[in-house]
This record gives sequence, C-alpha cells and structure tokens, in this order.
Amino acid sequence: MAAGTSSNVHLPDIPDVILSNIFSLETETRTRNAMSLVCLKWLLLERSTRKSLTLRGNIRNLFLLPTCFRAVTHLDLSFLSPWGYPLLDSFSNPLVLAQFLRHAFPSVVSLIVYVRNPLTLHLLASQWPNLQHVKLVRWHQLWPAAPVGSDLVPLFDHCPMLSSLDVSHFYCWTEDLPPVIQAYPSIATSLSHLNILKHDSSTDGFKSHQLLSITACCPNLRKLLATCIFNPRFIGFISDQTLLTLALNCPLLSLLHLADSTSMSNVRPNLIEDASISFAALGDVFSKLPLLEELVLDVCHNVKHTWPALELLNTKCPMLKSLRLGQFQGICRGIASPPDGVALCQALESLSIKNCTDLTDKALIAISHGCHRLSKFEVLGCNQLTRKGMWEFTHNLRKTLVDVKISYCKNLNAVSSLQALEPIRDRIVKLHIDCVWASIIGEEKSLKNWSKLKYLSLWIAVGELLNPLSLSGLNDCPSLEEIQIKIQGDCRDQPKPFMAAFGLSSLTCYPNLTRMILDCSGVTGYALTAPVGHTDLSLWERFFLSGIQDSTLNELNYWTAQDVDVNQRCLFLPAAGLLAQCGSLRKLFIHGTANEHLMMFLLGNPTLRDVQLREDYYPAPDNDTITEMRVGSCCRFEDALNSSSRHVPD
Repeated sequence: MAAGTSSNVHLPDIPDVILSNIFSLETETRTRNAMSLVCLKWLLLERSTRKSLTLRGNIRNLFLLPTCFRAVTHLDLSFLSPWGYPLLDSFSNPLVLAQFLRHAFPSVVSLIVYVRNPLTLHLLASQWPNLQHVKLVRWHQLWPAAPVGSDLVPLFDHCPMLSSLDVSHFYCWTEDLPPVIQAYPSIATSLSHLNILKHDSSTDGFKSHQLLSITACCPNLRKLLATCIFNPRFIGFISDQTLLTLALNCPLLSLLHLADSTSMSNVRPNLIEDASISFAALGDVFSKLPLLEELVLDVCHNVKHTWPALELLNTKCPMLKSLRLGQFQGICRGIASPPDGVALCQALESLSIKNCTDLTDKALIAISHGCHRLSKFEVLGCNQLTRKGMWEFTHNLRKTLVDVKISYCKNLNAVSSLQALEPIRDRIVKLHIDCVWASIIGEEKSLKNWSKLKYLSLWIAVGELLNPLSLSGLNDCPSLEEIQIKIQGDCRDQPKPFMAAFGLSSLTCYPNLTRMILDCSGVTGYALTAPVGHTDLSLWERFFLSGIQDSTLNELNYWTAQDVDVNQRCLFLPAAGLLAQCGSLRKLFIHGTANEHLMMFLLGNPTLRDVQLREDYYPAPDNDTITEMRVGSCCRFEDALNSSSRHVPD
C-alpha cells in the first residue's frame, strides 16, 4: 500500500463500477463461484456479469434451471442429459420448454446445442432470432428419409444475423450444406466463420464442386475450416484450380484450414502417391490471400518441391502467424547460407510439419534461424531428424519456444526427445512425446526440474508400460496440471498383459496433477469371449486403470477400448470398480456405453458429483442393442448421483 493511503479501505468499499469490471475479467468458473459466496452483493455482481454458461444436469429437472444469469451471451446446451437424445422431447409441450430457456437467458447470441432432430433447432432458433454464432453437435445417425439439409433449414429460417456456423461435430452428409447455403444468399453473404472440418474419420470430405459452391456464396468469409478430398484417384478431388477459385471466392480469409478426410484417422500416411497440387499454383493462391494469419494444408499426399511457394508467404501474406503443413516435401533446403523456403516466414509464431520425408537437421536449424519468433512447434513423421538437430533447434529458440510436439519420428524416442529439449527445459509449458522406451536402458537420464510444464501429452503402444516415464527425465514437474495419454494398438496380437498394471500409480510424483484424458479408443480387442490364449478387453481395462485409485485427479475423460467386429465400446466391471475407488474424482466423462448396474458402482465414490456417458464414438442408430444405457436408466443413475442422501464434500 502506498504511503499516505488509509489502511481502513476494504474490498467492499470499492465502487460498484470498478468491482463489476474486476468480476468481468475473471473467466474461470470455479473461481467465480467462490467469489459469489463472499456476500450477497458479490453474488448478485457475479451473476450479472457472467457472459458464458454451460448447463449440465437432466433437462427434465426444469425447476433447477437458473434464472439469475440474464446477461449470459454464450450458452452451451450440448452437455444436458440424457446425452445424445432429442433435447426437447422430455416434455409433452416442447415449445414451452424452449420459451422457458429464452426467458432464463434472454441475451444469448452464441449457442451450442445437441441436435438429434430438426425440431430442436426449429423451436430454439425461433426463441433467439439475434443468434450470431451457432455450433451444432450430433454423433448419431440421421433420421430416416430426412430431406437433404432439413436439419439446417430452421436455423437459417429464424436467424438472419447468423455470422458464424460450426458443424465440425455435427454428423451429416456433405450434400446437406451447399443447397441450404445457396437458398439463403443474404445469410451466406454475412457469414464470416464457417467450420465444416469433420472430426469423425468415417465421414467423407467435401468434394471440389461442393466446396466451391459454398465459398462462392460466402464472399466475406474470414475463417474457413473444411475436410476435403485430396486423393486424385477420387471424383471431386481438390486440384490447383480448386484452390485458385477458392482464393478468388474468399479473398478476405484470415484463417484457411483444409485437411484430407484421412488425416483424422490413425492410418499411416500414404508417402507414395502425389497430390494434384503444384508449387506454382500454391504461389498464386498465397498471392490472392494477403490477409492470411493462419494456414493449414494437411494434404495426406505428397506435394513436392514446395520451397519456392513457401517463400512467397513472407511477402504475399505478411500477417501469417501460424502454419501447418501435412506431407509437403522440400519445404526448406537448408543448404544455402541465406534462409530459403519456410525459413523466410519470419513472422511465424506457430509451425507444424507433418510427414516431411526430406526434412533434415540442417533444414531444421535453418528454420530456427529464420523463424526466430516461434513459440509453438510440432514435428510428426519426419524420420531424418535426430537429437542433435532438435537440440540445436530448441537452443536457437530458447527465448520464445514454450509448446513442443514430437511424434512418430524414428530417431526421437522418449529419452532423446527430452534431451533435445534441454535448452528450454525451464521454459516449456506444453509438451507431447511418444513413449518409446526401446533405448532407455543404458542411456544417460536427465533427471531435472521442468518447473513450468503444465500440460503433458503422451502416445504409447498397447502393452507398453508408463512407469519408465519418470526414469526418462520427467520425474520432477511441480506445475504439471493436466496429462493426456493416448494408447493405441491391437490387443488381439498379444496373449495378455505381462505386468499387473499399466503404471498410472507412477503419476503420483506430480503433486498438482488434477486432470487426465485417458484415450483408449485406439485399442482394439475382444469385447466378448476371447479365443483360447488371448485376453478379453475387461482384463486389459483392469491393466490400463490399475493405480488410478492412488491419484489425486479431479477430472477424468475416459475413452474405452473397442471391439470393431461387434461395434462395441463399453465400460467393463474392472473399470467401474477402480473408478469408484478414485477418492478425489469430481468429474467423470465416459466416452462409450455401459450397463446400468456398472454405472451404479460409481456411486461408491464419495467425491463424484458430475458423471456423463457420451456415445460420441460412432453414429449409433436407435435400434442398436449394444447401447445399454437408455433414457430411463440414465435418469435413475442421475437421481441416485444427486440424491440428498449422498453428501459430496466441496
């Protein structure tokens, strides 16, 4: 406190206008909730300044719907349960429910909602005609005999001010969008953000003529994200002419993200076939998009000799800050004293290079000299890189680089990757490495402090152990808050786990670790009875989750393993029992199916207060007999979870 200032000034004495601004600056939900408990005045201030809200719970419990957040402009309804079922079908008069939502949140201009059928959008969109941003979510199949584009028509009918549309998590056909866009030219002209980048690997990408018909109607797009077809053997593939026409249709683009439909899957890249894209055409495209700030071209087919085109990015797109290239070859020669290719993009702050077979250490070092502002760098599938080259790269960027991903690089296992990052060990905040332990024994271990590392992402093959992680040099991470573990492989190729546990108990060495994403969706095995000499998925699940009961996790997202032959991905008895013993867990999201009696096991966890079962792994039809949890069983579980007899410490 400055000299002469009264020591009797307290927070309640701060003028309301200033206090309101302070509340508006805080965005973390639990912190805001804690602030609202101080006094009635702070409670009212917190509610009146809340701009974003995600609703959870069962939609049938309408009496629990809050009515004090009238200033909320961004509303997320996609997590309401029963998850994946029509939002408004729980009531005999769904229009009344839609009107009640509008009354509780009159200021909404941004909406995220799970749309199982067209009726949901028809009723909700009419309640908020001023909607500007809408994100639609759906993982289930379309309704039978639904007309093309019928899900989107109500939105365009009722929301003339729509400027942003996100259908990246909305299961639909690529044929649905173009006719709707063409039928509403005024809305199409006002669209500035369109995300049609499908995250489901089973979904086909947009064909060339579809993409061009969409962009021709949306000349004012600033951001475009789309899944495309770059394979020249397919009808409607993206060619030079497609990219040139797209650039002419949307010259105001600041973000262009085009990815091949196969880039979303785990299939290894096709390093033999070439895309029908030339470096000369790329140069012309860049010349027509002077406002680009972020560019993603994940082609999944070879684009050769690209360094001349990439050199134009520095002059033709001077505001470019983020660049991601998939299967671009010859991006930097690294043989001349002055930088060339992508190394000339001096304004870059984020760079991702994927499956570049001719990227060498010399080229990588040249990039570090030219792109001296990089704070984020990803390298995937570049097998010529070595520890020495990566070390030199990080050393040159030690003042700026804080986010690194190294994956599928043959010469960079876990230990060598961490050793290559030694120059930024005390600065790095976010890290991904592959847990390849082949040469960990006998190598010099760098057991040092990673003081600022907050997020850690790991890839590990099925059957391998997590325990060597601490021995590889990541034993001391005092600030680590979140970890993501991706397990991948075929259990059917292995008789059984050779150890009792995967190694989650080794994560107890990270004192501040509270959030985990455990993704076993890439694990394939036998969900039912396994053949003689093999182990079914229930025992593999015990192997993966053993030790989680010793953790201090508050939040867990768990993707269960799958049996592709019977299209089943579900929670088994060992997982239910182990998760019930995780005594600090508050939030649990299971991405798969489960039996009701196994879900009831979770009630034995005294701290658990938010549980949701999300079938967001494949578009499941209503007659799918594998999906055990239905509306009734989901409601019974939630009633038991929220029962007054369960005392949940907060």
